Amino acid sequence: MAFNNLLVADEGATRTLTINRPDQLNALNRATIDELDRALSEAEADHNVRVLILTGSGPKAFVAGADIKEFAHFSVAEGQTLSADGHRKLFDHVERLNKPVIAAVNGFALGGGLELAMACHFRVASDNAKLGLPEVGLGVIPGYGGTQRLAQLVGKGKAMEMIFTAGMIKADEALQWGLVNHVVPQDQLLAKCNELAAAIVKNSPTALAAAIRAVNAGYEPGTDGLQREIEEFGKCFGTADFKEGTSAFMEKRKAEFKGE
Repeated sequence: MAFNNLLVADEGATRTLTINRPDQLNALNRATIDELDRALSEAEADHNVRVLILTGSGPKAFVAGADIKEFAHFSVAEGQTLSADGHRKLFDHVERLNKPVIAAVNGFALGGGLELAMACHFRVASDNAKLGLPEVGLGVIPGYGGTQRLAQLVGKGKAMEMIFTAGMIKADEALQWGLVNHVVPQDQLLAKCNELAAAIVKNSPTALAAAIRAVNAGYEPGTDGLQREIEEFGKCFGTADFKEGTSAFMEKRKAEFKGE
């Protein structure tokens, strides 16, 4: 099914989703969030897709933020609904996807854009990237997971500094703080992401999904992450991928994983 605000491209087992609103610096409006929700569900259901790369079109921005004109007039209740719907449809959806999602961050990743990048499983930035949460300058706070995921990634103190100052940090500082995993020249951004995706694709889809659930469990309130790891580890023993992986190892051949 066609999308108005997204480009979808497959290369082998890697699917790249490109937010395509360059004239608006790829700002997230509700229509784009709905399309991303649908695109993520389609990728999750497609057995041929093993890894996703999420990026923005044009040279200037990954996502420069949410589309402010859509909610400038909202009431308290409407604001809460906006945040809750965004979490459910996009940000939590990305984080909990059973396939690895890599954020390819080119240019500005601000507000909802940085929140989207942080919801991905890890991030690669171009050397011109600028990242920040400027919401307090508008009289509001980050509402798509920014107050939680930023602190998880860079620590409470640095997260509070970034949120309170509403400032931007450059790619090299983001790398220093662990906000991004790699920084590369802009023209090498997607190549680096595809290189990482190719390394991931070689591995068991069922084990990758289990690893995502286990790591995420450590950040879920009231969940015992180590207990979840024990459960997910044990479940792997009942999968075809485990049988294939261990057989291939003992037979000194390359494993051919099919997933479930």
